Amino acid sequence: MSSKRRLDRAFKNAEVFHFDNSSKYILFSDCHRGDNSFADDFANNRNIYFHALSHYFKEGFSYCELGDGDELWENLSFNSILNAHKNVYLLMKQFHDEGRLHLIWGNHDMVYRNPKYVEKHLSMYFDPKVGEDVELFCGLKYHEGIVLKHSETGQELFLLHGHQADWWNYIFWKWSRFLVRILWKPLNVMGIADPTSPAKNYKELIKVERRTKKWITENKNLVTISGHTHRPRFPEPGDIAFFNDGSCVHPRSITGLEIENGKISLIKWQINTTNDGTLKIEKVLLEGPTPLLDYKTE
Repeated sequence: MSSKRRLDRAFKNAEVFHFDNSSKYILFSDCHRGDNSFADDFANNRNIYFHALSHYFKEGFSYCELGDGDELWENLSFNSILNAHKNVYLLMKQFHDEGRLHLIWGNHDMVYRNPKYVEKHLSMYFDPKVGEDVELFCGLKYHEGIVLKHSETGQELFLLHGHQADWWNYIFWKWSRFLVRILWKPLNVMGIADPTSPAKNYKELIKVERRTKKWITENKNLVTISGHTHRPRFPEPGDIAFFNDGSCVHPRSITGLEIENGKISLIKWQINTTNDGTLKIEKVLLEGPTPLLDYKTE
């Protein structure tokens, strides 16, 4: 199956959620939450991520995670990840309980495309404080793609992870997972990158972006927002409407996309030093806000 057919299928089967100019969304992806070992890339930014997500919860945003939230190639089970970052999952549970959590599966958490796997592993967890299983993400549904459709203008935003344009990490994801667990995880600790990952291989990154942009132009410049490559993208109005929210495993920072007041912005959360030597987490506006209608084509 070609990347075009995979992208077509993801768009055709995407669940549609309606929004308007009063809606607020934060889009993150590629958290790669792990078990807090030396190979856990998320661990370095977990405090930044938790602070940012707490901010968005208080401000009434809905959270869309565009794949690779959990690192289930390097780790055998979700339980070890949950125990390492329980505060993060309990915060995500608050989004879920209020109907403000929308999750997409990527290649590193592709097991979540199976609803039975999600129900078995994510619905409940054992709480040692009470000595019994308690609810976590009951009724949670993972998606391959999501379409945000504006209630008034009819404009559609297509959200997906983006590995549909990466045949190796979509078709042969089980083989890739095997290699990561056996070979690249220990090598990653020593600083040797996985050459099959577009986030760490520039040539693969360019190929994935080129295939995605070709599909977008063939679909009337449909606004498409993905992750996967870890490279933030924010096009100018009139260009190919291909956005990328970056990742949550940049060195000492995370990037994402905000949708608010009918506009889209690329933001970064980072640790900065004040004049008195105090460390603080701050949000930096990188691009935008740009009206979504500026990308609308008839």
